[in-house]
Amino acid sequence: MLRILVKKQLEEVFRGYFYNSKKNCMRPKWQIALYFVFYALIMVGLLGGMFTGLSFSLCGPFTVAGYGWLYFVMMGGIAAAIGIFASVFNCYSGLYLGKDNDLLFSLPIPLRTIIASRLINVYILGAMYSATVMIPTSVIYWITAGISAISVICHLLWYIMITVFVLMLSCIFGWIVAKLSQKIKNKGLISAAATLLFIGLYYYCYFKAGDLIQQVITHVDSYADKIKGAAYILYLFGRVGESDIIATLIMSAITAVVFTLVWRLMSRSFLKIATAEGKTAKIKYREKRYTQKTVFGALVSKELAKFTSSSGYMLNCGMGILLIPVGGIALLFKGKMLAEVIGNMFADKPGVLPIMICGALCTLAAMNDIATPSVSLEGKSLWIPQSLPVHAGKVLRAKACVQIILTGIPMLVACICALFVVDASVPVKILMVIVPLIQVVFSSLFDLILGLKMPLLNWTNELAPIKQSGAIVASMFGGWIFTMIMMVAYILVGYKLGAFTYLIICGVIYALAALIMLRWLDTKGAKEFEAL
Repeated sequence: MLRILVKKQLEEVFRGYFYNSKKNCMRPKWQIALYFVFYALIMVGLLGGMFTGLSFSLCGPFTVAGYGWLYFVMMGGIAAAIGIFASVFNCYSGLYLGKDNDLLFSLPIPLRTIIASRLINVYILGAMYSATVMIPTSVIYWITAGISAISVICHLLWYIMITVFVLMLSCIFGWIVAKLSQKIKNKGLISAAATLLFIGLYYYCYFKAGDLIQQVITHVDSYADKIKGAAYILYLFGRVGESDIIATLIMSAITAVVFTLVWRLMSRSFLKIATAEGKTAKIKYREKRYTQKTVFGALVSKELAKFTSSSGYMLNCGMGILLIPVGGIALLFKGKMLAEVIGNMFADKPGVLPIMICGALCTLAAMNDIATPSVSLEGKSLWIPQSLPVHAGKVLRAKACVQIILTGIPMLVACICALFVVDASVPVKILMVIVPLIQVVFSSLFDLILGLKMPLLNWTNELAPIKQSGAIVASMFGGWIFTMIMMVAYILVGYKLGAFTYLIICGVIYALAALIMLRWLDTKGAKEFEAL
């Protein structure tokens, strides 16, 4: 039974490789094979090759200097980080939020078997990614220092220690999130915020890792003494890689004890969390006046609620909401340096800086394509907005309005930040605010038309229209192409007109195109929406 459950869990993880959610059918065998070959190339070729190069650069100097254990500490830490990052997002749903919980709990299957199958699934995912670091680490070490039977055994135990450590941290994270999720109403918004925070921390550590490795290499004696004194357990962990039998036995015992504690925690809390429906607060009725919304306001609220309720929708279609103001704040700190670089590059073409900044902000805005999948996300419920006593054009306008609001407000903040960087006339600065905002309206209408022209309504997973539809690709790349044309055209010929005149022309073009698209949505687009 355990084998069957583990197979089921792995098939759920790689479901996209076997099942075509667009066409609601199984993929042909040749297509499945291509997906797995591509996956193997990414794992072995890209990740494995990258960490092989890192191992080769660290192993020789550290081993010759007598600090081979520090080499294993560093590479083991990287392997653990990669494994946790790869499995942590699957942990909560894989451990607690299975869609088949009610079915499994109703079957005569021991609870410990269900828990074990979930843990094995999380363990395998973390171990696969950790192996892209651990295997090159051992192979390069054996090439440098030689190989023996004891060394092979110790390295196998070293692998187990790291992968169990990854499993334990993933379980702890999943347990914390599961506890919090019982008390949170808007799980989609919190999930998206937690994901963004984790990604931000990961990339911060990633960019700092190079400096840290360089410092360790430069001051290896100092760091080695500090680790031995303040974190002796890390020293023992590194000694396992150098085939120290005593260190291997001690670390194996510690790993077994900690894993036992985590298993007990999981056994005691799993059933309660997996079957919990969340706390429902008792609300005392109080009579109050309800403000009636307009028809259009109700439609916009409905679209906004759909967006904020789905973490996948927010993360894949709304990254610009975060990146646009971040770009504006970055201009405040690095804008002067950027202005000098651009000024030196295009010294003979005045007014390039305002155009380049507008283009850069519009490029970030193109990462918002909230309106594109909004029609497809109606799915089988499309008949509801079609049957409302509301003109279809108003329904479509509401879908575009959400993207305009959620992109326009951050864009206004970023444009105001850009004004402190650019040394230009007041009319040019005013246009630097107006033109990007007009472009936001143009982009929102353009994205909605693409979603209306290329709908994907027969989906079984909402991520299909959000991530896998042709409209999404066309909207993002289309937005980048438009802004690229705007910047390149100014560098080639537009500088002869000057920044003020050029921005007026761009604003007029965007505004006219937006009006034409709005007219189309109210007429022909509305008819197409009703006919879907």
